[in-house]
Amino acid sequence: MPGQPPLTGLRVLEFAGLAPGPFAGMLLADAGASVLRIDRPPSLTSTPPAPDLLTRHKTSVAIDVKDPAGAAVIKQLARHADVLIDPYRPGVLEKLGLGPADLLRLNPRLIYARLTGFRREGRFAHMAGHDINYLAVSGALALLGRAEHPPTPPGNLLGDFAAGAVFAVLGILMALLERSRRSGRGQVVEANIVDGVSYLATFARFAIRTHVWNQPRGRNLLDSGCPFYDAYVTKDGKWMAVGALEPQFFAELVKGLGIDGQGWETGRRNDIKQWPELRRVLEETFRSKTRAEWESVFEGKDACCTPVYEYEELAVDESKEGDQRPAVTLRETPWLAVRKDASDVRHGQGPGVEGEGFRGYPLEPGQGGEETLKEWLGWTRGRQFEVKDGGVVLKETAKL
Repeated sequence: MPGQPPLTGLRVLEFAGLAPGPFAGMLLADAGASVLRIDRPPSLTSTPPAPDLLTRHKTSVAIDVKDPAGAAVIKQLARHADVLIDPYRPGVLEKLGLGPADLLRLNPRLIYARLTGFRREGRFAHMAGHDINYLAVSGALALLGRAEHPPTPPGNLLGDFAAGAVFAVLGILMALLERSRRSGRGQVVEANIVDGVSYLATFARFAIRTHVWNQPRGRNLLDSGCPFYDAYVTKDGKWMAVGALEPQFFAELVKGLGIDGQGWETGRRNDIKQWPELRRVLEETFRSKTRAEWESVFEGKDACCTPVYEYEELAVDESKEGDQRPAVTLRETPWLAVRKDASDVRHGQGPGVEGEGFRGYPLEPGQGGEETLKEWLGWTRGRQFEVKDGGVVLKETAKL
């Protein structure tokens, strides 16, 4: 039988935010941490809360952090937390007396994780921005897109989630490891999307000085410039992805496409001047069959040719291997399950979640929070805290 998830017993305070902060909290929650999101009381705002669907395995407590009685709740929670996730611009929590110096003084073991878009210092530090802006100033956006087209943002996958949330969690885990193995003390962890994206682009920065990536955007080996590393539309308007870089894989590709014997596999493919003609041949050939027909041709073949699936079909057809699972498998202490019927312990454990990873559900401010306050601190409403205008405040006579 597997043991408990690896972060079981870890207590995380997550200030409500957008995208990278909630995703960092969800990664920790999926690995077994108890994550309590701090929301603003709905009564204090005329706009609904941010549409956060990254709420798996979390609870919420509504607190007016500008009210001293509310800020006192945060300080008590911080005394008992292992990790705090701060998604705000520099200086916001300091002004409320909830910055790193304040809370680390109360709890020297606290890992205070700060996640921003721009770097915390310099010309952009106090400017508003979104994923596209962080990618832009990092240099990575200039690499993305097809030739003769503007730079193309990849949604907010590369910045918010990969460069922001994942690197923040990496920093948190390293700080926890250092605390447990050496100092016994917490520390401030600072992550920002600009530096995270720049780090992810390490290979590209090196490669622009080589033949792999030394051409303008969309004309290189891995950015749609190469005809045997691209996606092609099929007869039914769907797509196949081709990544046949190595000669042996390219030979399987042209054989499956029925265009072997034309000299492509014996050297023509390496002549960049021949690439427009090869692309024309590949486009015409892929349009001759449906995606399903090409799937059957390349199933089990080492041609590096696969269907391009969409999430709508993955959600309803498990034969496409689209069922959502935890990001990594720990054999002895697996993450919590995503699928509600996940009985294979190699892929997770626990009851799973509604929607099975294809549908997110909002976490209402205050939802499940009182249970977490009782679990963490032994608090109950009416004794240690009250709810005022929708927000949790300490009772003046509470014994803490």
